[in-house]
Amino acid sequence: MWKTLIDRSFKSLKESFVHTPRSLALAWKASPGLGLVISILTLCSALLPLGVAYAGKKIIDSVVERSVEEALRWVLFELGLIAFQSLIQRGLFLMRSVLGARLGTDVNIMILEKALQLDLTHFEDPKFYDMLSRARREASSRPVTMVTDSLQLLQNLMTLAAYAVLLFSFSVWAVAGLLLSALPATIAEMKFSNAAFRLRNWRSPDTRRLNYVEYVLANDEHVKEVKVYGLGPMLMSRYRDMAERFFREDTRMALSRSFWAFFLSLLAVAAFYACYFVMAKNAALGLMTLGNLTLYIVAFRQGQQAFQSCLTAIGSMYESNLYMSNLFEFLGLPISHSQTHLSDSIPVELQTGLNFENVGFHYPGSENWALRNINLAIPTGQSLALVGHNGAGKTTFIKLLCGLYQPTEGRILLDGKDLRAWKQDELLKRIGVVFQDFNHYQFTLGENVGVGSVDHIDETPRLYSSLAKAGAEHLHESYSKGLATPLGRWFQDGVELSGGQWQKIALARAFMREEADILILDEPTAALDAEAEQAIFERFRMLTKGRTTILISHRFPTVRTADRIVVIEGGKIVEEGSHETLVAKKGRYAHLFSLQAQGYL
Repeated sequence: MWKTLIDRSFKSLKESFVHTPRSLALAWKASPGLGLVISILTLCSALLPLGVAYAGKKIIDSVVERSVEEALRWVLFELGLIAFQSLIQRGLFLMRSVLGARLGTDVNIMILEKALQLDLTHFEDPKFYDMLSRARREASSRPVTMVTDSLQLLQNLMTLAAYAVLLFSFSVWAVAGLLLSALPATIAEMKFSNAAFRLRNWRSPDTRRLNYVEYVLANDEHVKEVKVYGLGPMLMSRYRDMAERFFREDTRMALSRSFWAFFLSLLAVAAFYACYFVMAKNAALGLMTLGNLTLYIVAFRQGQQAFQSCLTAIGSMYESNLYMSNLFEFLGLPISHSQTHLSDSIPVELQTGLNFENVGFHYPGSENWALRNINLAIPTGQSLALVGHNGAGKTTFIKLLCGLYQPTEGRILLDGKDLRAWKQDELLKRIGVVFQDFNHYQFTLGENVGVGSVDHIDETPRLYSSLAKAGAEHLHESYSKGLATPLGRWFQDGVELSGGQWQKIALARAFMREEADILILDEPTAALDAEAEQAIFERFRMLTKGRTTILISHRFPTVRTADRIVVIEGGKIVEEGSHETLVAKKGRYAHLFSLQAQGYL
């Protein structure tokens, strides 16, 4: 039984340190020069305490022999060692701080770069956000902690080895007591580290809820409704309840951890004073000199501290490995299928335009199909309108077309080539899109438009042209800073726009992609008044001649201008044709059209 328990313990301990080599490799890659300097300083720091202890012995011996010159010489020698030790410690602190800052930046960049590679479906999964939250929590600081602890472990092992050799000449039992007395406290510390890690991982969803409530209470996006609906007290109560529960859990953990750490540390204290008594007795009986007594006392005290530091470093490395497992789990997520291209040798059919071939899609973990059996050909240059109630699958259709989702079944072709065979940057250059839930970037006016084509974000003529195409040609003239005007209220001197103005900026982004031959608009004029909407679409029809356009809208005066209309219900195409054809058919489209027409009577 004992053998099985020991084997399990060693196996568990070995598995807990599996991420140490990779973590150290991260630190070395961040700055090899700093890593080398820290290693050299750590080696020096490991040897200096032994020199200080030996100098102390020589000072005592000189005093006993009443040699003033000898005592002065050794005092000055010890002073030099202490000064050098202080210099090394400050140097280590500085180097570790610099390496920590460098490594923290590198790890955060790695997390964000990984997030950019992942598929959109990841960002629609709550479990992904829990994983992301765990990866970002402490991941930027843990690698440098791992480096520091590894070097501390090496340093203290070297110091301990030197003291152990010295103490063997006094007593083997003293060495055994030094080692064994520190083990219980370290084992308990590792146990509590594991418990704390599991507690934080377990409550990751609640931590995100807490952060979200805080965001709602203190963000301009929500402040109007919070005040108008009187949500403040309810949300504060919810925030306070979760925060207090976290406080109670953390407090219980900290109290238990501190109690056992104190109680078990008494074993080490007892072992030290037991050996202290034996040494003092031997010195009193004349069995050893005062210098040797001083040397052994310092060796035992420093050796015990070195061993305790070794175990503390191991415990800290164990805890850091637990947190690094979150980071490496996140970095190990398979990249999005949209980034994994099919072979360029795929035969390209002699056709142009877009083709949906038996396309179906359902979200991961869901058995319900968002789209199913979609067969649709969109010739180059045709304008297509998608009609259907909310949740029918129209936006999912658009996201599949943009390569943000990959079909669960079937395929989508652009000019005869599967979208998955296109390089992502080449595909997206051909598409200009405005989503219904477009972003309000807290950037300048010019940047808000320019993000539509990052390669041309600094081209002022193109920015002005895009604003004009979107019906916002005079917007920049309203502000003294023009295109450099900060938008939004998050930063100083920011200007807030109306909903209609923001929507025109979103349209201007789509027009920034002058090379795009496919233009997709998802409710592009929902925030505009009727007059502005009419002006936009007159301009839109003129500007999109020769381009393939796909429009989602609930406004039938807009929809009826399309060459072809497709009606989607329950994730399936139920009707398609021109406005006149569908009205004459008296089906689903005609019913929706008549309902909206009655609203204008």
